[in-house]
Amino acid sequence: MKYSIVWALILLNIPSVFCQKDLVDVSTLVSEFDYEIRYATAQNFMEEPLYDCAKCLLRPEVAAALLKANQFFCEKGYKIKLFDCYRPLEVQKKMWGKVPNAAYVANPYNGASIHNRGAAVDLTLVTLEGCPLDMGTDYDFFGRKAHIDHTKLPEAVLQNRKLLLEGMQKFGFQPIRTEWWHFSFQKNYQYPILNTPLPCD
Repeated sequence: MKYSIVWALILLNIPSVFCQKDLVDVSTLVSEFDYEIRYATAQNFMEEPLYDCAKCLLRPEVAAALLKANQFFCEKGYKIKLFDCYRPLEVQKKMWGKVPNAAYVANPYNGASIHNRGAAVDLTLVTLEGCPLDMGTDYDFFGRKAHIDHTKLPEAVLQNRKLLLEGMQKFGFQPIRTEWWHFSFQKNYQYPILNTPLPCD
């Protein structure tokens, strides 16, 4: 009941917070998320920081859907931990330069990533106390074990992935086959690709 009341108040105020901005900072909307923006650190497949600061920016409609998804998980005793949100196109080009494999890194010269549109999120689930659920691999693991159709995993891992997948799908997000952590907002086609730097002031 506590979370239902809090989230109802937040969602009622979303339009006034969003206004007409292209991107909104999720951290200004609610404090119930956990954050570990990996590309602001060297703990990622590039082994270097790619962002000047740890921000999670999304299109307003996408952020609103993510808030609803997090409410759903909170009522079950979990919450979303965010690894990546909006990603400037120049960062995508750097990634492609190191891993030119569209199975794992979207081609910035051919459609780019939904992250570049501010309409995708990389995330996992943690308990309300912040303890991570076992998803079988770390974030940004490039290999078969990270695929959502890989079933040779402990039953607890499969159940955790099922909870994450089904919860995100309820609110308009779709996965990609090779990354259990990636979810694209299904109405992403309406958003243009952006190369705006993260606001770090």
